[in-house]
Amino acid sequence: MRKVSALFAGLGLALTVAAGGGAANANSAARVCPGSPIGTASCHALVVGDGVGNPNATTSPTGLSPATIKSAYSYSTSSTAGFGKTIAIVDAYDDPTAESDLAVFNNSFGLPACTTANGCFTKVNQTGGANYPRKDAGWALEISLDIQWAHAIAPGATILLVEASSNSFANLLVAEDYAKTHADYVSNSWGGSEFSGESSYDSHFVQSGVSFFVSSGDSGLPAQYPSASPNVISVGGTTLNFSGSIVSETGWSGSGGGCSVYETANSSQATGQVNCNGKRATPDVSLDADPASGVSVYDTTRYQGQAGWFRVGGTSASSPMWAGRSAVAGTVVNSAYVYGNSITYRDITSGNNGASALTGYDLVTGRGSWIGSAP
Repeated sequence: MRKVSALFAGLGLALTVAAGGGAANANSAARVCPGSPIGTASCHALVVGDGVGNPNATTSPTGLSPATIKSAYSYSTSSTAGFGKTIAIVDAYDDPTAESDLAVFNNSFGLPACTTANGCFTKVNQTGGANYPRKDAGWALEISLDIQWAHAIAPGATILLVEASSNSFANLLVAEDYAKTHADYVSNSWGGSEFSGESSYDSHFVQSGVSFFVSSGDSGLPAQYPSASPNVISVGGTTLNFSGSIVSETGWSGSGGGCSVYETANSSQATGQVNCNGKRATPDVSLDADPASGVSVYDTTRYQGQAGWFRVGGTSASSPMWAGRSAVAGTVVNSAYVYGNSITYRDITSGNNGASALTGYDLVTGRGSWIGSAP
């Protein structure tokens, strides 16, 4: 456990931040993207609002800072962490202010610049071109979350934003195919209900030397797709609890998880006392995702008429942070790596998303949260 009181004081936050209390209440958080029919995906970001359904944008950060997250997990604070690696972010629609918003985020938190000019940031459409899709305010907030927090954890890495023409799986998987041939790590903060035939799409999440991360969802059980693909690392969510100078971590009630209906577990997955009868279990791992301990995101593509600093949660936050932490490690982070002995985990043993957090693997937080700065 790490001391973070000074970091919270710098953000003007109450020192008790937990689900249902403190400065943010998870019940005041709303989905950024609407629910999606079969064949389409919804983004997994949740924005903290005023308690009656309105987002609460401010002129200064109100969520957790990169320094606070790094302290809570003992991550590297080097400005070159992740150097030489590329993290691709795959999302739908266009965020026209993605690069300028990232600049404000970086300036506010003392992070290295990440721009087109210095070669750190690139934005393309789903086939690698510069003819971007139409703007969507909800997905723009998702994009800001993803690129800002991948960069926050791995400030030395290159960020590649690949924007799909729509939120259809057809278009998102075209974007995935471009991303996986131009990056070392690919983060996907979107998904939808499982469906018959989903396994036919699993080949889009295969590329030699590339690690794939997918947010597990924000509605608890059951499992979602593509989180349920055995070819990806499914990233669930936790709550960071701060009281005085002490941090603890519990399973978040919204963390997506469960046994897949259609996908078979791969040989690397070890689920301990959780029995999915040979089916894929999700999530594999976790990090902070509860909006009550949400992160700071800067976005000026107006969302419901508001722009500025938002406090955002959802497994949309934990997936790009896992991609960033993997880039810092500099190795392929696949199922064999996750279920091997190379990662030091904080085992999350309390919390419930419809299943209970357990000692060892569980359907709330998987193996737990990656802690420590060593690869």
